[in-house]
Amino acid sequence: MDRSSPYDSPNPHRLYRDPQRGVVGGVCAGIADYFGFRPGLARLALVLSLFFFMPPVILAYVIAVLVLPVKPPAVYRNPEEEAFWRGVSIKPDRTLAGLTQRFRDFEKRVGNLEAHVASKEYELNRAIRNLDR
Repeated sequence: MDRSSPYDSPNPHRLYRDPQRGVVGGVCAGIADYFGFRPGLARLALVLSLFFFMPPVILAYVIAVLVLPVKPPAVYRNPEEEAFWRGVSIKPDRTLAGLTQRFRDFEKRVGNLEAHVASKEYELNRAIRNLDR
């Protein structure tokens, strides 16, 4: 995905309309997908809000249909990437803690590799391999 500004986020987890899963415009399906619940609950909330605030709700729905982009067919490459970006949007502190732990584990593995490569045993094994040539 090409970014026009260095300030654009690489996070694909955004609010989209989802006409494939939607009934009228896909706004409720898109909201449900963004917040991670079933579209039926969003539709129920819309219907209930229509009883109390009909004109503003209809206006907001029409604006959402016009303004929200349609959900692309492949937003995420795999389910792991989707879970990661949802976590970043919903609970960024947990995602940061998870990334910190992964980097610590990686640093530990690299440190073990460096210790092995710098050891006398490694040099001896390399010298023995070179004798066979």
